[in-house]
Amino acid sequence: MSLKEQSVATDPTEPTSLPLEEVLRHADANMNESLDRLFQLLRIPSVSCDPLYASQCQEAASWLANELTGIGFDACVRQTTGHPVVVGHQGQTSGPHILFYGHYDVQPVEPLDEWAADPFDPKLRAQPDGETHIVSRGASDDKGQLLTFIEACRAWKAVTGHLPLGVSMFFEGEEESGSPSMEQFLDEAGQELRADVMLLCDTYLWNDAVPAVTVMFRGLLEEEIEVTCANRDLHSGAYGNAARNPIQVLAELIASLRGESGEVAIEGFYEDVREPDEKLRSELKKLNFDADNFLKNVGLSKSAGDQAYSVLEQVWTRPSCEINGIAGGYYGDGLKTIIPSKAVAKISFRLVAGQDPGKIQSKFHEHIRARMPADCAVKFTGLGGSKASVIPSKSEYLRRARAALKDEWNCESVLIGSGGSIPIVSVMQSRFGLDSLPIGFARSDNRHHSPNEKYDVSSFHKGIRSWIRVLAELSHCESNRRKV
Repeated sequence: MSLKEQSVATDPTEPTSLPLEEVLRHADANMNESLDRLFQLLRIPSVSCDPLYASQCQEAASWLANELTGIGFDACVRQTTGHPVVVGHQGQTSGPHILFYGHYDVQPVEPLDEWAADPFDPKLRAQPDGETHIVSRGASDDKGQLLTFIEACRAWKAVTGHLPLGVSMFFEGEEESGSPSMEQFLDEAGQELRADVMLLCDTYLWNDAVPAVTVMFRGLLEEEIEVTCANRDLHSGAYGNAARNPIQVLAELIASLRGESGEVAIEGFYEDVREPDEKLRSELKKLNFDADNFLKNVGLSKSAGDQAYSVLEQVWTRPSCEINGIAGGYYGDGLKTIIPSKAVAKISFRLVAGQDPGKIQSKFHEHIRARMPADCAVKFTGLGGSKASVIPSKSEYLRRARAALKDEWNCESVLIGSGGSIPIVSVMQSRFGLDSLPIGFARSDNRHHSPNEKYDVSSFHKGIRSWIRVLAELSHCESNRRKV
């Protein structure tokens, strides 16, 4: 029996068929209107990290709430201690209920002179290979991806008058600046967001023709370390040899963080690491990842991580320690012959399943303090942290979503990991037991966070069609909790 011949109950007294092909045709026929709406959202410069754009973030939230209301959602803008969130519900009395998460905020556009055009005046750019790019800040991260889901819901409503299952929407405006208001908002309103599974579209295709579900995200711990030696900058002729140099001290401390084979050398760092299950290991082996080309594309030839693991394992399934910035002394033109008083470094740890950011933070501090010279002081500043998350490989929702993707893309989807972090995934998993299905349609060359960010029109179109199919498939899952 095909999907369009199956049925789902949006009202327990009135079962209706799923006219899947009609919904897909409607989405195809209305692509220009969908692109017009995307361009409207892209024109709003909702840069979350810059207070000068606070009103534009409010404008973007209001635009989204109005669009959701227009397709039948009970939607509104909720104020937070920072930028607002948008929440919308369209429920039903039986069947599964999903939560879709996205973010409307974007990164700053600097350096502006590297953009081919105004970053908030979206353009369609035809390419020699026949593709057309939507060029604008936020085109791919995350406005274009977010709109694929809204447009899929719009198509369902236009053809059938309802959605095939219950849907809630949750859009935040601070994802690109660390989500500082998220914890308080979830304390106050999190129960309202309970669902059977969370969907999000802030991830990538495996390649241009193969869809992927990202089932692993590494966690994150961010630290700043400041080393102080003398009580002021010193003349290097007068105090050279006699005075401790904090830059040298800091350099030696940093060097102590990694072992000769690339492993993290902090005592007990790996003791809670949980290895991926065999099914996931098997899926990763099928990817035939080209490690040599991965490194060659960025001008490198040899992995610097733990040599006991492959490159793919290093960036997806193993924790890491990286130095993100270091400063101290004089680094302007010419030379200023001083021994500086202070030196500072910013250090981040990517964590995997089983590791707790607080515990790793304590081990890091202990490691540094044990190696500090007697006449130097160290100050630590925590810059945030989140746990890793792993989506269960045996989930019915995962199985059905992959079946829907296969129908649209005419190939099997793959399960992939991410070396990066999407904190909301681990937060919803730990707080509410809510697993996620991160299904994205971005390509590796979309230039996220860089000048001339783009989203392929084909990705936008296929994303809408994919979500239409996913909604139909997920409507047949068993619900495990009572919905909003």
